[in-house]
Amino acid sequence: MRVQSTRPAPLPPRAIQLVAHRIRLHAVRMVARQGLGYLGQALSSAELMATLFTSYLRSGLDHFVLSPGHYVIAAYAAAAETGLLDPADLDAYGQDGSDLEAIGTERSPVADITCGSLGQGLSAAAGLALSDRLRGIQVQTYALVSDGEVQEGQTWEAAMFAAHHGLDRLVVLLDCNNSQVDGPVNSITTIEPIPAKWEAFGWTAQRVDGHDPGALLAALDEAVASPKPAVVLADTSTRHGLDCLPADADGHFIKLSTDLADRAVAELETAILQAERSAR
Repeated sequence: MRVQSTRPAPLPPRAIQLVAHRIRLHAVRMVARQGLGYLGQALSSAELMATLFTSYLRSGLDHFVLSPGHYVIAAYAAAAETGLLDPADLDAYGQDGSDLEAIGTERSPVADITCGSLGQGLSAAAGLALSDRLRGIQVQTYALVSDGEVQEGQTWEAAMFAAHHGLDRLVVLLDCNNSQVDGPVNSITTIEPIPAKWEAFGWTAQRVDGHDPGALLAALDEAVASPKPAVVLADTSTRHGLDCLPADADGHFIKLSTDLADRAVAELETAILQAERSAR
């Protein structure tokens, strides 16, 4: 993996949106080969991943922790769009023996740490950030966390730990897509008010539209500059970017027929063409 010593020059929002469309297209094609998979996670986090990978994450230096392992499909797609993976490698996603597993593990590429059991990622990220401080290493640690994990006690233990130690180089991107395996998050356990809870634990917290690259850029700039650990709460949807999905499509683990996959590819290819024209 190449080492990037300086922070990437941030892309303009239109260019980030184009990368997000391409992340969704990669994800659709990966899931289509299996006929089912974790498409909703890529649809909800595409702008988050595009913004982070193109404009903040210094490859080979900064840490990236992927707490929900099933989001790895979006990480693979973002890596393919930013030169960290060969796009041809995505063809092996979810295949027996492939390094690109459908649910990320400690062997998966792209992320420094990928967690299977939910709720563990913030602990890992806090450990990396504290280790860097003790060794005098000036790098950022970014952790992608899902809103379902806010139900986990371990998340709040890690949040207390990070605030107590003043881990100001730790930034959490919280994908608030209101989706988990048992149904909508707000039907399982009430987690609101989320920003106030993080602030009460000693964090800087911002809430933005997670599909707005401009808002994400501004929020991440503030998070990186914060003198405290910071969280960006991104309100998203597991259907975003694909109008062709049926109303009853499962946002957590979708079955994708050949016909639906073809319609999804066509819709995204059209969106990419339009975005390319706008980005010129």
